[in-house]
Amino acid sequence: MSGYREAYEKWKRDFAQDAATQAELAAIADNEKEIEDRFYTSLSFGTAGMRGVLGAGDNRMNVYNVRKATRALADYIRRQEGAARRGVVIAYDSRRMSAEFSRETALVLAANGVKAWLFPSLRPVPVLSFAVRYLGATAGVVITASHNPPQYNGYKVYWEDGAQMAPERADEVLALMRGLDFDACLPMDEAAALAQGLLEYVQDEVDDAYIERVKTLSVRPELLREQGGSLKIVYTPLHGSGNVPVRRVLREVGVTQLLVVPEQEAPDPDFPTVRVPNPEEPDTFRLAIALADREGADAAFATDPDCDRLGVATRGPDGKFVLLTGNQIGCLLLDYILSSRAENGTLPSNGAAVKSIVSTEMARRIASAYGVEMIDTLTGFKFIAEQIQRFEQTGEKTFLFGFEESYGYLSSTFVRDKDAVNASLLVTELALYLKTQGKTLWDRLEALRARYGCSVERVTSVSLPGKDGVARMRGMMESLRREPPRRIADLAVRAVRDYRSGLRTQDGESRPMGLPASDVLYYELEGGSWFCVRPSGTEPKIKLYVNAFADAQPQADALADAIGRAAQELLA
Repeated sequence: MSGYREAYEKWKRDFAQDAATQAELAAIADNEKEIEDRFYTSLSFGTAGMRGVLGAGDNRMNVYNVRKATRALADYIRRQEGAARRGVVIAYDSRRMSAEFSRETALVLAANGVKAWLFPSLRPVPVLSFAVRYLGATAGVVITASHNPPQYNGYKVYWEDGAQMAPERADEVLALMRGLDFDACLPMDEAAALAQGLLEYVQDEVDDAYIERVKTLSVRPELLREQGGSLKIVYTPLHGSGNVPVRRVLREVGVTQLLVVPEQEAPDPDFPTVRVPNPEEPDTFRLAIALADREGADAAFATDPDCDRLGVATRGPDGKFVLLTGNQIGCLLLDYILSSRAENGTLPSNGAAVKSIVSTEMARRIASAYGVEMIDTLTGFKFIAEQIQRFEQTGEKTFLFGFEESYGYLSSTFVRDKDAVNASLLVTELALYLKTQGKTLWDRLEALRARYGCSVERVTSVSLPGKDGVARMRGMMESLRREPPRRIADLAVRAVRDYRSGLRTQDGESRPMGLPASDVLYYELEGGSWFCVRPSGTEPKIKLYVNAFADAQPQADALADAIGRAAQELLA
């Protein structure tokens, strides 16, 4: 009998009393491919925790894997003096089983002597990150699969600094998890946990403190107070956790004309109005733009279910709505923060901004114009959070802004993950500032292009699901390492950065880059363009990033398309 078949039969024996699980296992009894996919491996646990399709099996998100991960986390915490008493904060979003998984997490922690702080209803990722720091907790857990399709859920772990757990800590939790049996991971009775002080529900005080801190991020607060009523914005929380905090913070700073898409306002784990609840997808904005057109709104924006990502639509030259990319939003916000602070005399001499390596290089040009250092990190906001922590410890830099091309932005230090509530405030303020000048977000973007050059970004992916897909991804990356391309779209490859080896190679000479190891290949092309290939950390696919630079927009668009086609052929 194969290993995955043995695991399948073991689940049938171990969970014989779980009628729902037994029915699900019986339904796939004749589907060998499905059994293999569910049981050939265990759901991985890494720096982003766990994420997977809901269902029975070792390679699925279910209550048993949540319990096992939580027991391992509890064991890891108990190894450190005083950490169990400080506890773990737990939040969840609107996905299927999120409330159930969060409760199981709290009660398994309690069963192992670790205090659990549980939010009583859904909350965004940035609120969890804030709460960990505000409550002085050891760790945090968010039950979410971010912008994945409805059949997914996940388990994200944060450490005491409010950032996602570092790789070395995640590896230790994974090692502990592998040595556990499911029957060693049982929850405590809720009433007993409450009585013993091992379970406590988080109070509104935390939400109030978070909102107050977000309001301090306004660059021109007097503008919002005096003219906030003149801007009309359409907002959609995409059936997720952003509805309450985003509306609250904008209302409290003076925005009175905020229209919420009614079909997408209420939490709904099926996300029935969109293909996927991802603000990067044009379909996501269909209802928001229709409402914005009917109401004559100035702009529209959307947050994903866990409210850490923000997408924006603005009126273009013809008055019709245009979707902005994550890089464009990042550059607009960076420029607004730096130019405003330079104008009002609050731009520090040691200012720094941080972006991921796959985000646009236009941001570096903007930062340089204001004497601000732009620092690159690996993909993943935890690496931006590490830079914030380092700045605080050394005092060498003052953090001003961080972003990733995947629609994640942060201008605070009291949250250590991307924050769409923070970003919603800044985008609204910028749109209002521009409206007072008779301009739009698109007009400002055009001005940036005229000053810094035209940058066009493309992000595509190759999906490779299942056991064979993992092997194919590895094969693709190894093939590129063995035979690196010398030209792409008639552009010479000037240098290759291999983040796994940590070396940048140019003209046969290799030098260390000083970043942690990661399975990423980055190709610098002549003229300042580049493309990058990396396996996704949360989904079974390889992601391809393209960044093309040219003096004019049509040439940049054409070049990005050509680089993208050529790079796709490398992965074929």
